[in-house]
Amino acid sequence: MQTWLVTGGAGFIGANFVRYALARGDVRVVVFDKLTYAGSLENLRDVVDDPRVTFLEADIADRSAVDAALSAHGPAAILNFAAETHVDRSIDGPRAFVRTNLVGTFELLDAARVHWQALDPAGRAGFRFLHVSTDEVYGSLGDAGAFSEETPYAPNSPYAASKAGADHLVRAYVHTYGLPALITNCSNNFGPYQFPEKLIPLVILNALDGRDLPIYGDGLNVRDWLYVEDHCDAVAFVLERGTAGEIYNIGGGREMMNIEITDLILRELGKPDSLKKYVADRPGHDRRYSLDISKIRRLGWSPRHTFEQAVTETIAWYVANEQWWRRIQSGEYRQYVEKMYGRRLAATQ
Repeated sequence: MQTWLVTGGAGFIGANFVRYALARGDVRVVVFDKLTYAGSLENLRDVVDDPRVTFLEADIADRSAVDAALSAHGPAAILNFAAETHVDRSIDGPRAFVRTNLVGTFELLDAARVHWQALDPAGRAGFRFLHVSTDEVYGSLGDAGAFSEETPYAPNSPYAASKAGADHLVRAYVHTYGLPALITNCSNNFGPYQFPEKLIPLVILNALDGRDLPIYGDGLNVRDWLYVEDHCDAVAFVLERGTAGEIYNIGGGREMMNIEITDLILRELGKPDSLKKYVADRPGHDRRYSLDISKIRRLGWSPRHTFEQAVTETIAWYVANEQWWRRIQSGEYRQYVEKMYGRRLAATQ
C-alpha cells in the first residue's frame, strides 16, 4: 500500500481528495496542513480517525517540518494542494500568498528533491510530485478562445502571480534536477466543504439566510466550472497516467457567467431576484477564463458530472450540513478542534 503526502489536505479541494484517495482502498494518506482560516479538521471529521490517515499540523514553508514528514512516512507521491487561493484576499494582503504559494512550494520541492534522490532505483522510478495550480496563471480571455497548456503565462492578480511563480519553480526542478513532477491547471472548483467566501457557497448561504448577494460589476464575468469530485478524479488520473514534466489542464467543460450561476441558485432555492445587489468591480477582475482540456481527454479522462447536476448536489449538501457552515462562519470550529482533536494535534505539533 503506497503512502501519499497530501499538503493542504484539510482545505476544500484537499479534503475532498483525501476522501477520494481513501475510497480507492489502496493508499495511506498523510495530511499535511497548516490549518489556516480556510483549513479545518471539520473538513475531515468523518475520516481523520481512519487508521490509514495521519494528520500533521504544519506549514509547507517550514523546511524542517517537511523534512521530518518525508523522513517519517516515506511517501511515494506528494500532492501539493496547499495554497492561499482567494483573489480578493491577495489584493488586500499579498504577502501571505507569496509566502505559501511561492516560498512554500520551493521548500516542498527542494525537500522532495532530496527525498527522491535518496531513494533506491525502484523508489526513484515510481516517485511523483504533483503540483495543483490554476487557470488564473494564464491571464484573461476575450469572447473567444481557450487556454491550452502552451498558452504563455500572464497572471493579473497577486494570487495568480504567486501560483505562476510556483509553476515555474516546478518546471525548473524538472529540467534542472530531473524531479518527476507534474502540474495540473484547473478551472474554478465548487462542491462540498468549500469555504463560504467563494462565489457558489457564498450565494447559497446568503440566499438561505435571505441576505444580499453581492455581484461584482455587471456580473458577466465568465468562468469554466469544475465539480470538485471530478477534479479529484482527474488529479489521481494524472498522477498515475500522466508523463513527468508535463502540464495538464483540468476543466469542467462548462462556461458560466457569474450572474447565470446566481440566478440558477436562486431558482433552485426558490429565493427572490431582489436579493441580488450589484457592487463595484474588484481591481484587475479577469473577464473570462476557458480551458482547452483536449490533452487530458486524449489520455482518457473526462468530467463525469454536468454543471446542473453538480450544482444541485452542492446546494443539497450545504442545506444538509448547516451545522458545518454555521460553525465555519462563526469561527466556532476552532474550539471544536481543540475539544475533539486536541490530543491528536498536540501529538503532531
